[in-house]
Amino acid sequence: MTAIADLSAVELADAIRCRAISPVEATEAALERIEARSDLNAFVTVAAGAARAEAQAAEAAVMRGDALGPLHGVPYSVKDLLATAGVRTTMGSRLFADNLPAEDAVSVARARVAGGIMIGKTTTPEFGHAQTASSPLTGLTLNPIDPGVTAGASSSGSAVAVAAGMGPLSIGTDGGGSIRIPAACCGIVGMKPTLGVIPHLALPDLFAANSFAGPMARTVADAALFFEAMAGPDPRDPYGQAAVQLHPDDGCGLRGLRIGWIPTAGARVERETAEITQAALRRIEAEGAIVEEADLDFKSFEPVFLTLLRVGLAARAAPAFAGREDLVAPSLVQTARLGQGYSAVDLAEASAARTRLFQMMQAHFTRFDLLVSPVLTAPPLALGYDPMGEIEIDGQPAGTIRGAWYPFTYPQNLTGHPAISLPWGRTRAGLPVALQLCAPWYRDRMLLRLADAVMRLA
Repeated sequence: MTAIADLSAVELADAIRCRAISPVEATEAALERIEARSDLNAFVTVAAGAARAEAQAAEAAVMRGDALGPLHGVPYSVKDLLATAGVRTTMGSRLFADNLPAEDAVSVARARVAGGIMIGKTTTPEFGHAQTASSPLTGLTLNPIDPGVTAGASSSGSAVAVAAGMGPLSIGTDGGGSIRIPAACCGIVGMKPTLGVIPHLALPDLFAANSFAGPMARTVADAALFFEAMAGPDPRDPYGQAAVQLHPDDGCGLRGLRIGWIPTAGARVERETAEITQAALRRIEAEGAIVEEADLDFKSFEPVFLTLLRVGLAARAAPAFAGREDLVAPSLVQTARLGQGYSAVDLAEASAARTRLFQMMQAHFTRFDLLVSPVLTAPPLALGYDPMGEIEIDGQPAGTIRGAWYPFTYPQNLTGHPAISLPWGRTRAGLPVALQLCAPWYRDRMLLRLADAVMRLA
C-alpha cells in the first residue's frame, strides 16, 4: 500500500482505468497513510466510512465498463473551510465543531462528479484568519519536512496531507496566499486560479471577493488535472459567467517568453532564498526566456490587504463568537476588533487602492507574459512565532509577518490574477524554497503549462 499512496493522481487515475489498481486499494492506501502519519495532525475529520462506500461503488463502475471521469477512484481531501455535504465543516473553530452542511461547495461537487473519492477534511487556523498552522479545535499541524518549522497557513492540513501521501490531491482556499504559502513550506505545488474560474460561493460579497478555491498537489500535472475538474462557469458567481471563458493554451513556450522578475517586492529577502530563486531564474533564462526586472513594490499594499481582511472578519466572524470569546483564538478576536475600528471611508479607500494595484499589474502584463518571484521572503519560520507580531530575516528586524514574509502572495488576491507556487530547492538546513509564477487573467492553462516546463528544469 505504501507504493500506491505515493503515486501521483495522474498515475493513479491511469492505473485505475486500466484495472491495475482498484479504487478500493487507492482509498485504503490513503486511509492507511493518514493513520500512520496521525502525528502530523493533518485532518480534522477522516470520512473513512463514506470514502470506502464510494470506493466500492467506483470499483463496480470500473468492472462494469462504465464511462469514467478524469478523477475516477482518486482520493482527495478538502480544507475545512469548504462545505462538504453530510461531513462536518468546522472552520477550524469550536463554534462550528458539529456543523454539517447540506450541500457541497462548488469545487467539492465538481471533484465528486469527476469521480474523486473525498477522504476527509484538513486542518486550518480558525476561519483561516492567521498565518499559523493551528487552531483551538485541532491544535498544531506539523510540517512533514521538519516538525520544528511551520507548515504554513491557512491550507495547512491540505499541504501536509499531500506532501505526506495522504491522498495525492487536496482542495485548498487562498485569501492572501493560503494555498501558496503552505505549499511552499511543505514542498508541493499550490495554485490560486483567476477570480471566478473555480467558483467559490461561500463569500458574503462575491463582487469584492479576494478568497479563492484551488488545487494542491505534488506535481504540476496533478494540479492541472484537478484544476480542469473544478474549473468552469457558474451563473451564481458574478466573475464566473459562461460568457467569460478560460483562454485556450496558445502553445507559448519558455523560448521568447517575456518574464518580469520581482526580486524583493519592497521587502527584505533572506540570502539563501534569493540565491536559490535567482538560480532558478537563470535556468529559465538559459532556455531562451527574456528576463527583465519588474519594479513592483507589493509590500506597500500591506495596509490595504489588512483593511480588507480585518473588516471582512469583523463582519463574518465577530457575530459568531460574540459572548463566546473564550472559545476562539485570541488572535481572531484581536483581528476582528481591529476590523470594527475601520470606517466606511477606510474601506472605500482600500477598495480604491485595490483598483490601483490591479491597474499596475495590468500595465506590467503589457510588457511581460509572466511575473516571477519567490513565494516567501524566507524559508518556513520556526515554530513559536507570533502571527500578529514581527519577524527577523538574516538576523535583522523585517516587520510584520504579512508584509515581511509573504508580500509576494496577497497582491494576487487583491487583483484576481492566477498564481502558482512551485517547489524549487532546499536551503543548507534542508528547508524548502519555492518559486511563484503569476499570469494574466484567464491564462490559467498557460500558467500551468509553463509551470510544468519550469519544473522540468529543477
